[in-house]
Amino acid sequence: MSGPLLGGGLKLVLIGDGESPHLLKWARALKPRVQLYAISSRGFLPEFLQLLPDAQRLALNTEPDHGGGNVALIKQLPRMGQWLAAVDADWLHAHYLTSHGSLAWAAKLGWRLRAQIAGSAWGSDILVTPQRGGAWRWMTKKVLRHCALATSDSLYMTERMRELGAGEVMTFPFGLEALPKQNAKKQPWLCFANRGLEPIYRPQLVIDAFARIAAGQPEARLVVANDGSLRQALEADVSARGLADKVTFVGRLDAAAQAAHYARSTWFLSLPESDSVSVSVLEAMAHGCVPLLSELPANREVIGDSARGLIVGALEDLPARLAALDAARLGPINRDWVAANGLFEPHVQRFLTRLKELTPA
Repeated sequence: MSGPLLGGGLKLVLIGDGESPHLLKWARALKPRVQLYAISSRGFLPEFLQLLPDAQRLALNTEPDHGGGNVALIKQLPRMGQWLAAVDADWLHAHYLTSHGSLAWAAKLGWRLRAQIAGSAWGSDILVTPQRGGAWRWMTKKVLRHCALATSDSLYMTERMRELGAGEVMTFPFGLEALPKQNAKKQPWLCFANRGLEPIYRPQLVIDAFARIAAGQPEARLVVANDGSLRQALEADVSARGLADKVTFVGRLDAAAQAAHYARSTWFLSLPESDSVSVSVLEAMAHGCVPLLSELPANREVIGDSARGLIVGALEDLPARLAALDAARLGPINRDWVAANGLFEPHVQRFLTRLKELTPA
Protein backbone atom coordinates (compact mmCIF):
# COMPACT_ATOMS: atom_id res chain seq x y z
CA MET A 1 0.00 0.00 0.00
CA SER A 2 1.27 3.47 -0.80
CA GLY A 3 0.04 6.92 0.03
CA PRO A 4 0.93 10.26 1.54
CA LEU A 5 1.83 10.52 5.20
CA LEU A 6 -1.64 11.83 6.07
CA GLY A 7 -0.91 11.49 9.77
CA GLY A 8 1.66 14.26 9.38
CA GLY A 9 4.43 12.15 10.91
CA LEU A 10 2.37 11.20 13.96
CA LYS A 11 3.96 8.65 16.27
CA LEU A 12 1.29 6.03 17.01
CA VAL A 13 1.34 2.84 19.08
CA LEU A 14 -1.16 0.11 18.27
CA ILE A 15 -2.15 -1.81 21.42
CA GLY A 16 -4.01 -5.06 20.92
CA ASP A 17 -3.67 -8.73 20.06
CA GLY A 18 -0.75 -9.03 17.65
CA GLU A 19 -1.88 -12.54 16.73
CA SER A 20 -5.14 -11.17 15.33
CA PRO A 21 -5.40 -10.65 11.56
CA HIS A 22 -7.68 -7.68 12.30
CA LEU A 23 -4.94 -5.81 14.18
CA LEU A 24 -2.53 -6.72 11.38
CA LYS A 25 -4.91 -5.13 8.88
CA TRP A 26 -4.87 -1.89 10.87
CA ALA A 27 -1.06 -2.05 10.98
CA ARG A 28 -0.80 -2.49 7.19
CA ALA A 29 -3.10 0.50 6.67
CA LEU A 30 -1.27 2.75 9.14
CA LYS A 31 2.37 1.83 8.40
CA PRO A 32 2.86 4.09 5.34
CA ARG A 33 1.25 7.06 7.07
CA VAL A 34 2.60 7.25 10.62
CA GLN A 35 5.64 6.36 12.71
CA LEU A 36 4.15 3.04 13.79
CA TYR A 37 4.85 1.00 16.92
CA ALA A 38 2.88 -1.94 18.32
CA ILE A 39 2.28 -3.63 21.67
CA SER A 40 0.70 -7.08 21.71
CA SER A 41 -0.86 -8.67 24.77
CA ARG A 42 0.17 -12.00 23.20
CA GLY A 43 2.78 -12.52 20.47
CA PHE A 44 2.88 -11.28 16.87
CA LEU A 45 1.87 -12.88 13.59
CA PRO A 46 4.86 -13.44 11.25
CA GLU A 47 3.65 -10.61 8.97
CA PHE A 48 4.01 -8.19 11.89
CA LEU A 49 7.67 -9.14 12.22
CA GLN A 50 8.19 -8.19 8.58
CA LEU A 51 6.20 -4.98 8.92
CA LEU A 52 7.90 -3.54 12.01
CA PRO A 53 11.50 -3.91 13.26
CA ASP A 54 12.13 -5.42 16.70
CA ALA A 55 12.64 -2.02 18.33
CA GLN A 56 9.13 -0.96 17.31
CA ARG A 57 7.37 -4.03 18.74
CA LEU A 58 6.70 -5.18 22.29
CA ALA A 59 5.16 -8.62 22.90
CA LEU A 60 3.79 -9.12 26.42
CA ASN A 61 3.29 -12.85 25.74
CA THR A 62 0.22 -13.34 27.94
CA GLU A 63 -3.00 -15.22 27.20
CA PRO A 64 -5.64 -12.56 27.81
CA ASP A 65 -9.36 -12.94 28.32
CA HIS A 66 -10.62 -9.90 26.41
CA GLY A 67 -13.46 -9.45 28.89
CA GLY A 68 -10.98 -8.21 31.49
CA GLY A 69 -9.67 -9.40 34.85
CA ASN A 70 -6.30 -10.41 33.41
CA VAL A 71 -3.83 -10.61 36.26
CA ALA A 72 -0.95 -11.74 34.02
CA LEU A 73 -1.57 -8.81 31.69
CA ILE A 74 -1.72 -6.31 34.57
CA LYS A 75 1.63 -7.64 35.83
CA GLN A 76 3.14 -6.59 32.49
CA LEU A 77 2.03 -2.97 32.99
CA PRO A 78 5.40 -1.72 34.37
CA ARG A 79 7.26 -3.17 31.40
CA MET A 80 4.73 -1.65 29.02
CA GLY A 81 4.73 1.73 30.76
CA GLN A 82 8.51 2.03 30.65
CA TRP A 83 8.58 1.07 26.97
CA LEU A 84 5.89 3.63 26.13
CA ALA A 85 7.70 6.34 28.09
CA ALA A 86 10.79 5.71 25.93
CA VAL A 87 8.75 5.76 22.70
CA ASP A 88 7.01 9.03 23.67
CA ALA A 89 4.17 8.61 21.18
CA ASP A 90 1.50 11.11 20.15
CA TRP A 91 -1.25 8.48 20.22
CA LEU A 92 -1.99 5.15 21.89
CA HIS A 93 -4.47 3.34 19.64
CA ALA A 94 -6.12 0.62 21.74
CA HIS A 95 -8.18 -2.16 20.18
CA TYR A 96 -10.83 -3.87 22.31
CA LEU A 97 -11.59 -1.40 25.06
CA THR A 98 -12.14 -3.53 28.15
CA SER A 99 -8.72 -5.18 27.96
CA HIS A 100 -6.29 -3.19 25.84
CA GLY A 101 -8.11 0.11 26.34
CA SER A 102 -7.87 -0.18 30.12
CA LEU A 103 -4.18 -1.09 29.77
CA ALA A 104 -3.53 2.06 27.67
CA TRP A 105 -5.38 4.21 30.20
CA ALA A 106 -3.45 2.74 33.14
CA ALA A 107 -0.11 3.25 31.36
CA LYS A 108 -0.95 6.85 30.46
CA LEU A 109 -1.82 7.68 34.06
CA GLY A 110 0.92 5.66 35.72
CA TRP A 111 3.76 6.98 33.56
CA ARG A 112 2.29 10.43 32.87
CA LEU A 113 2.47 9.91 29.14
CA ARG A 114 1.71 12.86 26.90
CA ALA A 115 0.07 10.53 24.38
CA GLN A 116 -3.67 10.78 23.80
CA ILE A 117 -5.79 7.63 23.56
CA ALA A 118 -7.81 6.55 20.54
CA GLY A 119 -9.96 3.53 21.25
CA SER A 120 -11.42 1.15 18.67
CA ALA A 121 -14.39 -0.90 19.88
CA TRP A 122 -14.67 -4.38 18.39
CA GLY A 123 -18.16 -5.44 19.44
CA SER A 124 -18.56 -7.50 22.59
CA ASP A 125 -16.36 -5.03 24.55
CA ILE A 126 -19.30 -2.59 24.24
CA LEU A 127 -22.32 -4.79 23.54
CA VAL A 128 -21.65 -7.60 26.07
CA THR A 129 -18.99 -6.84 28.71
CA PRO A 130 -20.66 -3.77 30.32
CA GLN A 131 -23.73 -5.94 30.98
CA ARG A 132 -21.71 -8.42 33.05
CA GLY A 133 -21.87 -6.24 36.17
CA GLY A 134 -21.19 -2.88 37.73
CA ALA A 135 -17.39 -3.23 37.77
CA TRP A 136 -17.26 -4.02 34.06
CA ARG A 137 -19.58 -1.13 33.26
CA TRP A 138 -17.50 1.26 35.39
CA MET A 139 -14.28 0.19 33.67
CA THR A 140 -15.79 0.55 30.17
CA LYS A 141 -17.09 4.02 31.01
CA LYS A 142 -13.74 5.09 32.44
CA VAL A 143 -11.84 3.97 29.34
CA LEU A 144 -14.30 5.62 26.95
CA ARG A 145 -14.11 8.93 28.81
CA HIS A 146 -10.32 8.90 28.50
CA CYS A 147 -10.44 8.37 24.73
CA ALA A 148 -9.95 11.61 22.83
CA LEU A 149 -11.38 9.76 19.84
CA ALA A 150 -13.12 6.41 19.55
CA THR A 151 -14.15 4.32 16.55
CA SER A 152 -17.16 2.07 16.09
CA ASP A 153 -18.17 -0.13 13.18
CA SER A 154 -21.94 0.36 13.45
CA LEU A 155 -24.40 3.14 14.29
CA TYR A 156 -25.98 0.87 16.87
CA MET A 157 -22.69 0.37 18.74
CA THR A 158 -21.93 4.08 18.50
CA GLU A 159 -25.15 4.84 20.36
CA ARG A 160 -24.26 2.32 23.09
CA MET A 161 -20.81 3.95 23.42
CA ARG A 162 -22.36 7.40 23.80
CA GLU A 163 -24.71 6.07 26.47
CA LEU A 164 -21.60 4.88 28.32
CA GLY A 165 -20.08 8.36 28.20
CA ALA A 166 -17.96 8.35 25.05
CA GLY A 167 -17.10 11.71 23.57
CA GLU A 168 -16.24 11.87 19.87
CA VAL A 169 -16.92 8.63 18.00
CA MET A 170 -16.17 7.98 14.32
CA THR A 171 -18.41 5.32 12.79
CA PHE A 172 -17.19 3.22 9.89
CA PRO A 173 -17.14 -0.50 9.05
CA PHE A 174 -13.94 -2.44 9.59
CA GLY A 175 -14.03 -2.98 5.88
CA LEU A 176 -12.03 -4.74 3.21
CA GLU A 177 -8.62 -3.66 1.98
CA ALA A 178 -9.71 -4.33 -1.61
CA LEU A 179 -12.55 -5.94 -3.50
CA PRO A 180 -11.80 -9.59 -4.26
CA LYS A 181 -11.61 -10.82 -7.82
CA GLN A 182 -14.57 -12.78 -9.11
CA ASN A 183 -13.13 -15.98 -10.51
CA ALA A 184 -15.45 -18.84 -9.54
CA LYS A 185 -18.90 -19.98 -10.51
CA LYS A 186 -21.51 -19.91 -7.76
CA GLN A 187 -23.06 -23.20 -6.64
CA PRO A 188 -26.76 -22.33 -6.17
CA TRP A 189 -27.37 -24.17 -2.90
CA LEU A 190 -23.90 -24.06 -1.37
CA CYS A 191 -23.93 -22.42 2.08
CA PHE A 192 -20.89 -21.18 4.00
CA ALA A 193 -20.46 -20.29 7.70
CA ASN A 194 -17.20 -19.19 9.32
CA ARG A 195 -17.93 -17.58 12.68
CA GLY A 196 -16.31 -19.09 15.79
CA LEU A 197 -17.80 -22.35 17.08
CA GLU A 198 -18.56 -20.76 20.45
CA PRO A 199 -21.89 -20.06 22.18
CA ILE A 200 -22.02 -16.32 21.36
CA TYR A 201 -21.98 -17.12 17.62
CA ARG A 202 -24.78 -19.72 17.95
CA PRO A 203 -23.37 -22.27 15.50
CA GLN A 204 -26.08 -24.70 16.61
CA LEU A 205 -28.65 -22.29 15.17
CA VAL A 206 -26.68 -22.31 11.90
CA ILE A 207 -26.98 -26.11 11.79
CA ASP A 208 -30.70 -25.90 12.64
CA ALA A 209 -31.28 -23.34 9.89
CA PHE A 210 -29.36 -25.39 7.36
CA ALA A 211 -31.34 -28.52 8.27
CA ARG A 212 -34.51 -26.61 7.31
CA ILE A 213 -32.94 -25.49 4.03
CA ALA A 214 -31.73 -29.01 3.21
CA ALA A 215 -35.18 -30.48 3.93
CA GLY A 216 -36.59 -28.37 1.11
CA GLN A 217 -33.53 -28.42 -1.15
CA PRO A 218 -31.89 -31.87 -1.25
CA GLU A 219 -28.92 -30.49 -3.20
CA ALA A 220 -28.06 -27.98 -0.43
CA ARG A 221 -24.59 -28.27 1.14
CA LEU A 222 -22.99 -26.42 4.08
CA VAL A 223 -19.30 -25.78 4.71
CA VAL A 224 -18.51 -24.83 8.32
CA ALA A 225 -15.13 -23.13 8.77
CA ASN A 226 -13.41 -22.00 12.00
CA ASP A 227 -13.14 -23.89 15.28
CA GLY A 228 -14.15 -23.66 18.91
CA SER A 229 -15.37 -25.45 22.01
CA LEU A 230 -18.65 -26.58 20.39
CA ARG A 231 -17.16 -28.28 17.35
CA GLN A 232 -17.29 -31.86 18.65
CA ALA A 233 -20.92 -31.53 19.77
CA LEU A 234 -21.89 -29.94 16.46
CA GLU A 235 -20.27 -32.72 14.45
CA ALA A 236 -22.11 -35.31 16.57
CA ASP A 237 -25.42 -33.51 16.04
CA VAL A 238 -24.89 -33.35 12.27
CA SER A 239 -24.18 -37.07 12.21
CA ALA A 240 -27.22 -37.88 14.36
CA ARG A 241 -29.47 -35.90 12.00
CA GLY A 242 -28.20 -37.82 8.99
CA LEU A 243 -26.61 -34.69 7.51
CA ALA A 244 -22.99 -35.86 7.51
CA ASP A 245 -22.98 -36.09 3.71
CA LYS A 246 -24.25 -32.50 3.44
CA VAL A 247 -22.23 -30.65 6.13
CA THR A 248 -18.44 -30.41 6.05
CA PHE A 249 -16.33 -29.03 8.92
CA VAL A 250 -13.06 -27.62 7.57
CA GLY A 251 -11.54 -25.93 10.65
CA ARG A 252 -9.58 -22.69 10.53
CA LEU A 253 -8.71 -21.49 7.04
CA ASP A 254 -6.10 -19.13 5.70
CA ALA A 255 -7.27 -16.10 3.73
CA ALA A 256 -6.90 -17.74 0.31
CA ALA A 257 -8.83 -20.89 1.25
CA GLN A 258 -11.56 -18.83 2.87
CA ALA A 259 -11.86 -16.62 -0.21
CA ALA A 260 -12.30 -19.72 -2.37
CA HIS A 261 -15.24 -20.85 -0.22
CA TYR A 262 -16.86 -17.41 -0.34
CA ALA A 263 -16.41 -17.35 -4.12
CA ARG A 264 -18.26 -20.66 -4.69
CA SER A 265 -20.97 -20.18 -2.08
CA THR A 266 -24.32 -18.53 -2.77
CA TRP A 267 -25.49 -18.22 0.86
CA PHE A 268 -23.58 -17.05 3.93
CA LEU A 269 -24.92 -17.83 7.43
CA SER A 270 -24.01 -15.69 10.45
CA LEU A 271 -26.41 -15.94 13.41
CA PRO A 272 -24.67 -14.65 16.58
CA GLU A 273 -26.61 -13.47 19.59
CA SER A 274 -24.59 -10.22 19.74
CA ASP A 275 -22.58 -8.51 17.03
CA SER A 276 -21.64 -5.27 15.42
CA VAL A 277 -20.93 -5.05 11.67
CA SER A 278 -19.04 -8.28 10.98
CA VAL A 279 -16.01 -8.31 8.69
CA SER A 280 -17.02 -11.82 7.64
CA VAL A 281 -20.41 -10.55 6.43
CA LEU A 282 -18.72 -7.79 4.41
CA GLU A 283 -16.27 -10.30 2.93
CA ALA A 284 -19.10 -12.64 1.96
CA MET A 285 -21.06 -9.82 0.32
CA ALA A 286 -17.97 -8.65 -1.56
CA HIS A 287 -17.77 -12.16 -3.03
CA GLY A 288 -21.40 -11.91 -4.12
CA CYS A 289 -22.88 -14.08 -1.38
CA VAL A 290 -26.36 -13.49 0.02
CA PRO A 291 -26.15 -13.22 3.84
CA LEU A 292 -28.62 -14.88 6.22
CA LEU A 293 -28.24 -12.96 9.47
CA SER A 294 -29.60 -12.83 13.02
CA GLU A 295 -32.00 -10.12 14.13
CA LEU A 296 -29.54 -7.46 15.31
CA PRO A 297 -29.51 -3.71 14.65
CA ALA A 298 -26.06 -3.77 13.02
CA ASN A 299 -27.15 -6.53 10.65
CA ARG A 300 -30.08 -4.43 9.49
CA GLU A 301 -27.63 -1.57 8.85
CA VAL A 302 -25.77 -3.84 6.42
CA ILE A 303 -28.57 -5.56 4.51
CA GLY A 304 -31.41 -3.08 4.90
CA ASP A 305 -34.97 -4.40 4.97
CA SER A 306 -34.14 -7.61 3.05
CA ALA A 307 -32.65 -5.48 0.26
CA ARG A 308 -29.34 -7.39 0.30
CA GLY A 309 -30.07 -10.54 2.29
CA LEU A 310 -32.36 -12.02 4.90
CA ILE A 311 -32.88 -11.55 8.62
CA VAL A 312 -33.54 -15.05 9.94
CA GLY A 313 -36.32 -15.18 12.50
CA ALA A 314 -38.47 -18.28 12.87
CA LEU A 315 -36.95 -21.20 11.01
CA GLU A 316 -40.25 -22.76 9.90
CA ASP A 317 -40.69 -20.45 6.91
CA LEU A 318 -36.99 -20.11 6.06
CA PRO A 319 -37.05 -22.33 2.92
CA ALA A 320 -39.99 -20.39 1.47
CA ARG A 321 -38.35 -17.04 2.21
CA LEU A 322 -35.11 -18.18 0.58
CA ALA A 323 -36.96 -19.38 -2.48
CA ALA A 324 -38.45 -15.89 -2.84
CA LEU A 325 -34.99 -14.28 -3.04
CA ASP A 326 -33.24 -13.86 -6.38
CA ALA A 327 -29.70 -14.77 -5.33
CA ALA A 328 -28.26 -14.27 -8.82
CA ARG A 329 -29.53 -10.67 -8.80
CA LEU A 330 -28.51 -9.93 -5.19
CA GLY A 331 -24.90 -11.11 -5.60
CA PRO A 332 -23.78 -8.18 -7.81
CA ILE A 333 -25.89 -5.74 -5.75
CA ASN A 334 -24.09 -6.83 -2.58
CA ARG A 335 -20.68 -6.53 -4.19
CA ASP A 336 -21.46 -3.00 -5.39
CA TRP A 337 -22.72 -2.04 -1.92
CA VAL A 338 -19.43 -3.14 -0.34
CA ALA A 339 -17.48 -1.21 -2.98
CA ALA A 340 -19.40 1.93 -2.04
CA ASN A 341 -19.62 1.46 1.73
CA GLY A 342 -17.33 -1.27 3.00
CA LEU A 343 -13.76 -0.48 1.95
CA PHE A 344 -11.29 0.28 4.74
CA GLU A 345 -8.84 2.66 3.08
CA PRO A 346 -10.98 5.84 2.85
CA HIS A 347 -11.96 5.54 6.50
CA VAL A 348 -8.36 5.10 7.68
CA GLN A 349 -7.46 8.32 5.87
CA ARG A 350 -10.35 10.12 7.57
CA PHE A 351 -9.35 8.69 10.96
CA LEU A 352 -5.75 9.90 10.60
CA THR A 353 -6.83 13.31 9.43
CA ARG A 354 -8.88 13.66 12.62
CA LEU A 355 -5.99 12.44 14.81
CA LYS A 356 -3.77 15.12 13.28
CA GLU A 357 -6.42 17.78 13.99
CA LEU A 358 -6.60 16.65 17.63
CA THR A 359 -2.82 16.58 18.13
CA PRO A 360 -1.36 19.70 19.80
CA ALA A 361 0.95 21.64 17.50
